[in-house]
Parts: sequence; structure tokens; C-alpha cells
Amino acid sequence: MQMVAASKMRRAQEAVISSRPYADKLRSVLGGVVGSSAGDPDFSHPLLERRTVDRVLLLEISPDRGLAGGMPGNVSRAAGEFVRGQQYPVSVVTVGKKGRDFMARAGVDLKASFIDVGDRLSMADTLPITRLVETEYISGEVDEVHIVYTKFVNTLIQTPVIMQLLPISTDGLDDGASADYLYEPDASTVLGALLPRFLEMQVYQAFLENNASEQSARMVAMRNATEAAEDMIDALTLELNKARQNMITAELLDLVGGAAALEG
Repeated sequence: MQMVAASKMRRAQEAVISSRPYADKLRSVLGGVVGSSAGDPDFSHPLLERRTVDRVLLLEISPDRGLAGGMPGNVSRAAGEFVRGQQYPVSVVTVGKKGRDFMARAGVDLKASFIDVGDRLSMADTLPITRLVETEYISGEVDEVHIVYTKFVNTLIQTPVIMQLLPISTDGLDDGASADYLYEPDASTVLGALLPRFLEMQVYQAFLENNASEQSARMVAMRNATEAAEDMIDALTLELNKARQNMITAELLDLVGGAAALEG
């Protein structure tokens, strides 16, 4: 299991590291378009619409299987703390059996559940989930959408992250490139087409981060289990050898004692 997890970990880490420059560039381009369309007072988009918050939706991404150390428990704990800390009703969409089981035990309003997504992810695998949360927000069923997943830092460190998905926040976006481009037909039209792609990329990137974290945590957990099993084998072998030596010594003493008795 350690070898299998190591193989999957390598592939998952390559996928998440390769996708990060694309996600960063998309955010930079979005910032440039936002800067160019800021002067249009008539521009509006459903994914940017801010409303009075009465209902919140949380998308939790978790593993389907255990044997991954504390990683599944950490992300579920972060999700649970988020739900408890909200003053508004919270509904949850879960990805993975661990998150689904945790939310079911906690009695949270479970709106939808996705399992067996797999570890060879593509954008097409995550689009139905993105469409679900997007529809819930645009239809007015919820007023905010947040996502919780485990961010991959390195093989030994994975950190639970909670991030607001909707409405899309333009705060902190890099708009320094806004003056370098001319947009056709105009910046507002380009922004309207770019925002759904940005949402899709955010969800997809969260899946890649979580998958890399899961495989890394599982590889480390299986390595620790392997080392613990080897230590246990060494300790039990030593105990067996001691018991065998004591048995042989006792038999030799019986033989010597019997021989001495005969001679006497």
C-alpha cells in the first residue's frame, strides 16, 4: 500500500504543481479585465452579485477512503467548525465518503453527496459539482458558497483551507495589466465569459490540491505503519529467541541433573 500510494502521490503532485501557474495566470487575467471594466456602471454578473446573507452553502472535499493519517479528520473538523461558527443556516455538498459520513452524523443539512470521484481527475469530472453550486447561488437558494479542502504544501504538510467561492471576490486581484490590453468587443463582455471559467478553475484546483494531499498523507501513513510493523517483528522475534533459549537451557539443565543423579 505504501508503494501504490507513493506512485499515486507522485502523479498527483505533478498535476497540482503543473496547474498552479495556469490558475495564477487566470486570476491575473481576471484582475486585468476587472480593472478595465470597472468604469462601466451598467455591468453586472450573477456570480459577482452580493446579497444579504440568509443561507450559506459549504462544499466539502474529502477522501473516499481512510488510512491517510489525520488528513480526513482535519478537513472534517475544519468543516464542522465552520458550520458551527455560522449564524445563518448552512447546507452542505460533500465530495467523498469521509465528509458525507461526518456530516450525516453531525445532523447537518446535506444537500448533495458525490462519491468515488477517483484520483485521475480532469476538469470534466468536477464540472457537475461546479454547476450544482453555481445553480444554487444564481437561483437564490443560497447567498454565499464556501469551499473547504486540504491544500498541498509538501509531502509532510497538508493544511485545511476554507475559501469563499461565491460571490466571486475581486478584492486583491492584480489589475496592473488592465491598461496593456484592448478587449473586443469590450472588457465587460470578456469578463462575463471569463467569470464562469474562473469558478470552474477554482473548484478544479481545489480537487487537485486535495488529491495531492490525500495521496501524500496516505503514503506517509503507510510508511509509518510499515516501519511500526518492522519494529514489531523485530521485537517479537527477539522475544521468541529468548523463549527458545530459555527452553533449551531448561532442557539442558534437566539432562545434566538427570545424568548427575544417575552417577550419584
